[in-house]
Amino acid sequence: MANNEIVIRFEKVSFEYGYNKPILDAVDFSVRRGMKVTIMGQNGAGKSTIFSLITGIQHPEDGVINITQRNTIALGRQVISRDELDLTVREFFAKCFKEKIYDIDPRIDDVLEVVNLKGHEKVHERIVRSFSGGQQARLLLASALIQEPDILLLDEPTNNLDKAGIAHLTDFLVKYKKTVIVISHDADFLNRFTDAVLYLDVYTKKIEQYVGNYTDVRDQITTRMERENRKNALLSKEIIAKKEQANAFAMKGGNLRLVAKRMRELAEELEEEKVDVRKEDKTIRPFVIPIQEDINGDIVVLSSISIYKNHKVKKIKVNLKLRKNKHLLLSGPNGIGKSTLLELISSRKEEGVVISPDVRIGYYRQDFSTLDFNDTVYESLADTSRKVIGKVNEEAIRSTVAGFLITGDMVYTKIGSLSEGQKGLVAFAKLVLTRPGLLILDEPTNHINFRHLPVIAKALSDYKGAMILVSHTPEFVEQIRIDEILDLDK
Repeated sequence: MANNEIVIRFEKVSFEYGYNKPILDAVDFSVRRGMKVTIMGQNGAGKSTIFSLITGIQHPEDGVINITQRNTIALGRQVISRDELDLTVREFFAKCFKEKIYDIDPRIDDVLEVVNLKGHEKVHERIVRSFSGGQQARLLLASALIQEPDILLLDEPTNNLDKAGIAHLTDFLVKYKKTVIVISHDADFLNRFTDAVLYLDVYTKKIEQYVGNYTDVRDQITTRMERENRKNALLSKEIIAKKEQANAFAMKGGNLRLVAKRMRELAEELEEEKVDVRKEDKTIRPFVIPIQEDINGDIVVLSSISIYKNHKVKKIKVNLKLRKNKHLLLSGPNGIGKSTLLELISSRKEEGVVISPDVRIGYYRQDFSTLDFNDTVYESLADTSRKVIGKVNEEAIRSTVAGFLITGDMVYTKIGSLSEGQKGLVAFAKLVLTRPGLLILDEPTNHINFRHLPVIAKALSDYKGAMILVSHTPEFVEQIRIDEILDLDK
């Protein structure tokens, strides 16, 4: 089949969530066979919705979606469903196929190699629940790859992958001969294989199609914004001048009133020439995570910690003390137990870790389970405000969330209805209102738009309390002041 054949075409596709919440407005784009495409856009723009429409999970209100017949589609999901957690690895992968696959074990071995999850032991009989969060994310990714679909859809595939995992996946995608569409905020990863970008504008609800890799397109968009801003600035000057002239001529009366009228018309014409500058390219405001007052001395003392080696819990001796302004990076491969360790520390249940009793803990979990998805954003932050200062500080809540681009009715939206990126921004807003003495962060870059990451890195770097950080994103960690590194693998 010809390689330039169009395999996906959206024609005037419109979609909205519930009543009057438009996501796409008469969108047109096409994807050719064998293309490697990235979907870019602000958090909450509807990037994952496009995947739901391609797979048929959702249907458009209007317009037509054409997928070439006989094309198989596989979606790399983000969460393993509860009914799958007690399956064996073999049963989990067998569910990916409509028919029974008789040679499934070697195929499982091959695909686990791709996601860098193939250990020395045979994993086919292992129960899915026994894998760490990061390893389960790899199983989900592998469940899409094992199908070798004609169209592969990957939603944030590098979340929870360490460096080796990302390298393996990149290599696979570079060699993959079929169509790939990826949602990701990992610029280095995307640059290695992307040849086109679909840019979803959260305000116009349209999609712009670009050729080039992630950085090329980001630069093209930035250049265009700068050009549009310059043009608007010049037009604004001209408009002010024309209005001033119109006022001056109108004051003089007589025939000059006609000149004044023409000047006003010219000003209106110039107003129409102004470019609608891309509002969705806003970045969150610089912010500060205030430190809990009246704390001194050792905030955290670590004498021993639990890790996982060969699926067994192993205690290792350490000698670390965190005081104010001391930042610790926990590193190590997937499966060694970083998230479990952070959870135990935050709940003060790790035997070899003592946290000063009066210290308030701010905990950012990668699965957002510190947020109640049934609460509205306002309810969640009001609850935090009450716990910290004994009352609801309405002004502080409004001002904080606005800085994280959560404005208007969104404040009264249930957290479960927000995009993953918006949930992350709410979690940061909660940290600001918590005023912690100890900050614990588990993969805080997952799902967050690339524009916001430097602002978040600066806030973490400037944080004056004790901090424990886990992150697999080196360029993010490089922007943060780190005082100690504890490598769990050594």
